[in-house]
Amino acid sequence: MDNLLSIILSATAIATFLNILLKRFNIPTIIGYIITGFAIAYLYNLGKNNESLNHIAEFGIVFLMFTVGLEFSIKHLLGMKRDVFFNGFMQVALVGGIISLSAEYIFDIEQKSAIIIGYALALSSTAIVLKILNDSGNIHTVYGRKALGILLFQDIAVIPILLMINIFTVQNSSISDLLWQTLYSVIIVLALLWVVGKYLLNRFLSLVVWADTEEIFIASVLMLVVSASFLAHSFGFSYSLGAFLAGMMMAETQYKHQIEADLVPFRDILLGLFFMTVGMQIDLNIIVEHYMAILLIGLAVICLKIAVVYLIIVFQVGSRISLKAALTICQGGEFSLAILALASSSNLLDQTISQVLIIIVVISMITTPFILKNIKHIVNMVTKEPENGDFIINSSGIKDHIIVCGYGKLGQEIVYRLKKLNINYIVIEHDITLVKLGQSRDEPVYFGNVTEKTILKNAFIENCRAVIIAINNEKKLILLCEILQSFDKPIKVVAKASDYDEKKLLQALHVDYIINEGREAAKALLKVALNEPTPE
Repeated sequence: MDNLLSIILSATAIATFLNILLKRFNIPTIIGYIITGFAIAYLYNLGKNNESLNHIAEFGIVFLMFTVGLEFSIKHLLGMKRDVFFNGFMQVALVGGIISLSAEYIFDIEQKSAIIIGYALALSSTAIVLKILNDSGNIHTVYGRKALGILLFQDIAVIPILLMINIFTVQNSSISDLLWQTLYSVIIVLALLWVVGKYLLNRFLSLVVWADTEEIFIASVLMLVVSASFLAHSFGFSYSLGAFLAGMMMAETQYKHQIEADLVPFRDILLGLFFMTVGMQIDLNIIVEHYMAILLIGLAVICLKIAVVYLIIVFQVGSRISLKAALTICQGGEFSLAILALASSSNLLDQTISQVLIIIVVISMITTPFILKNIKHIVNMVTKEPENGDFIINSSGIKDHIIVCGYGKLGQEIVYRLKKLNINYIVIEHDITLVKLGQSRDEPVYFGNVTEKTILKNAFIENCRAVIIAINNEKKLILLCEILQSFDKPIKVVAKASDYDEKKLLQALHVDYIINEGREAAKALLKVALNEPTPE
């Protein structure tokens, strides 16, 4: 027990201090977790295939796939159909195919293993790239959208790759029998989940929300994710596939944004644990023994991915933007690591080959922040094409809108006046009864806790004109004001104060626009009393 506590304490301390240090260089936390796992394995001489730890860590990938499914929007994909389905398909097919053939015929790797290697290395890091592009605002540039489209297809492509691993690991069966068996299983799983999603899910979540207990809501979502994962696994699929389908089901409910906000901490903690187990598998002796192969193969894979993406989109947007998009997604990704680790544990990959490939992916991920930070300089060295055409694309979300926090009596009155003024607005409310009332009036009222930063981001807070606080809960008011202050972009916040003490509290929270409820009511009453009617 003492040894376990020592390992947990050491891992937490190393991960914390290492990620604080890496943050100074804009290196993602994924790398910190991998290095932490590597350090812990050598400090405590842990086994590199700790089965119980690997089972726990696998749920990091489960929750990652769940949140991917939660963001999976058919409408969104159709709006970017060329970038997603053409560019994405061509990138995965060409890079995966070329690496698979090279692995089989140049390195004499068995065909099934070569296919897994090829399509694992074809994937890029959605987590790293999207975080950096979002933080810099380049997600809305032309090259950012091209990269995003390919990344979306790669996320979808993870599902058939995981299915391939399941098919390849089944022994003593023909491929045709396995395909038919897989098809039947897919139909049964999809049918069961469709029935649950169509007829039971919304009613069940409504009952949970009606109970008005946050821990029950989180526990029920966790239960649904784990149940869908277990169902998929019972029919021979990966846990991740079930989680992805569960995410897609919940994406169609009105509780989507709150679910995402509540589950992100679980996902990030478990995903961090997964990357620690990846770090635990890195063998220093293999790095020393195969350092030349790691460098040459890694460089070859990166160059191949850059060349393929460049050639796919150069005729669509020109040389400069194509090169930017290609450099953005030239690395390996978190799903590459997950697939390689799963293939190794399923005996589809030799342990040494798996180690070499994992190290290649990790190194490519470490270089990504530096590449994206200096992408203009790199492109300027390669092409003399003038800097034009790479403009900002308007966000698919709304802008210059008002965010109303709360849909009580005051919130409803604010919405009524916003509608009369024809101003765009979004309302966030945590009381499901009020949410349903607003939606029955065809008003954009969404279920969510305004003290969750993710909820505010989903309301496009950084593009809004102002935030109006129409809630009476003092604890929530303090939390909300603190979160609004944490955004990089200054946000105009308007709130009402019922008395002098509340006004002092709001001023202490740096709310610059405070409406004194008592004073304004007094003015209105006096105007009516003096026969000066106020406008409706």
